[in-house]
Amino acid sequence: MAIETILAQIDEEIAKLTQIRALLATTGVAAKKAAAAKVKKAPAAAKGKKRRVLSPEARKRIADAQRKRWAAQKAKTK
Repeated sequence: MAIETILAQIDEEIAKLTQIRALLATTGVAAKKAAAAKVKKAPAAAKGKKRRVLSPEARKRIADAQRKRWAAQKAKTK
C-alpha cells in the first residue's frame, strides 16, 4: 500500500512541475519579447547622438605623431 501512496505523490509532483514549466515557458517568451523591444528602441536613441568631428589640422597632428612613433619603433628594431 505504501508503494501506491508514493506513486500517487510522484504523479502529483509531476503534474505540479508540468504546470510550473508551462508558466515559466510563457513568462520566458514574454521576457524575450520585452527584451527584443528594448533592443529595437536602443538604436533609435543612438541615432540622435552627434558624432565628434576633428579638424583637418588635428588629424594631421595625430597622423604626424603616429608616424613619429612608428619611426621610433622601427629604429629600435634595427
